[in-house]
Amino acid sequence: MADFTNDRFRLDGKVAIVTGAGGRGNSIGRAYAVGLANAGASVVVADLNKDGAERVAGEINDAGGKALAVQVNIADEASVAAMMEATKAAFGGLDILVNNAALMVEAVGTPAIQTSIADFDKLMRVNLTGALICSKAAVPLFQARGGGKIVNQLSAGGFPAQTTYGISKVALLGLTTTLATELGRMNVNVNAIAPGMTMSDAGKALTPDESPFVQAAMARVVKQPRGEPQDLVGALLLLCSPAGDWITGQALNVDGGFIMRN
Repeated sequence: MADFTNDRFRLDGKVAIVTGAGGRGNSIGRAYAVGLANAGASVVVADLNKDGAERVAGEINDAGGKALAVQVNIADEASVAAMMEATKAAFGGLDILVNNAALMVEAVGTPAIQTSIADFDKLMRVNLTGALICSKAAVPLFQARGGGKIVNQLSAGGFPAQTTYGISKVALLGLTTTLATELGRMNVNVNAIAPGMTMSDAGKALTPDESPFVQAAMARVVKQPRGEPQDLVGALLLLCSPAGDWITGQALNVDGGFIMRN
């Protein structure tokens, strides 16, 4: 086998879907979509927010990349099926699925014991079931290409879970290991990234500089309490590219040591 080179991080000729890629301004989804495009992939920028998806896809295309904006409701099987058909029609197939879309701001503030069952069901439908719906729909496209990569978006807020949002992310970790087990023989790798406090627009809204939580983290986190969306892209490229072909069923904490806070 040839020696390792940095070319193994390239994604030329690959097709990726990133859900939740057109949301709030400076978002993790946008950073993921741009990062995959910069590595050579054709990217489907998928979001419930059509205008946001078109904005990010336009940014990629204007920079010389290849992107398609698709409006999708990941909690709806017909909508996800339409996204897969649009992907196949535009780019010929699918190699990478990044399950990034989630409800977060809506789920963090209310204690679980006070959360309505309707709100909890909606949260789980998006954050957990939505990832399963997308993964199920992606598998036939992966099989047609001889394999694929799925990356699920977890959160440091699930280690330990202290909100309903955290509960949904722990459940998503279970889905990650389950799908890795079931799909491995199909040459499909399934992994997850668990970001720490990220200075996305949504993250800053939840954890502003003056927040007591942020101040406590500054004192307890071993290296870097907060990062930028772009700080997550290296981990994504590892898990999506040939460089990560021997990695599956793993959750990679990208959090400056947040998970080791003391």
